[in-house]
Amino acid sequence: MKKTATGLFDDYSDARAAVSALEARGIPSEDISIVSNNVDDRHAGDTNAADGAGTGAGIGAAVGGVGGLLTGLGVMAIPGVGPVVAAGWLAATAVGAAAGAVAGGAAGGIIGAMTESGVPEEHAHVYAEGVRRGGTLVTARVEENLYAEAEAILRQSNWVDPVERRAAYTEQGWTRFDETLDPYGSAEIEQERLRYRR
Repeated sequence: MKKTATGLFDDYSDARAAVSALEARGIPSEDISIVSNNVDDRHAGDTNAADGAGTGAGIGAAVGGVGGLLTGLGVMAIPGVGPVVAAGWLAATAVGAAAGAVAGGAAGGIIGAMTESGVPEEHAHVYAEGVRRGGTLVTARVEENLYAEAEAILRQSNWVDPVERRAAYTEQGWTRFDETLDPYGSAEIEQERLRYRR
């Protein structure tokens, strides 16, 4: 049975390093996902692989793993987060869940995609809010015997501790991710990045 290792990063370059390290460890690209706030349109790749997400093919699947996950980045929008650049299974699941939520009223979107893959709900809300505030989320579905190693790889790349970040958000009056709120703008995201910069 596969488990989901998850890391939130304030800096996109740290997230890229984590993805590369996971791939170097031999974790297949199709089992890794990246979702990064793209309000500044900085991370868009040459491909718009998001088109395949609606069919369940998975964002980035069109490149067949050639050159790794990061070559298949596509642009999409997530309610409450705004524009993101994304690749991999989580992004495709989030798109499908959001479409299902519109059609059937089910809890969906990025929170639903994470919790369905085994991410605790309280962490899923922090991760979604982190992306809303300019961060990047990396997830890896791995066999149970590789889970601790995948978590260690994510932690080596300046990951955000979800418990500490929840406490910081709570001090600001935050309680949970709310997809009905307006996405953060460039100035707000820069302010967030400065707040947590190491």
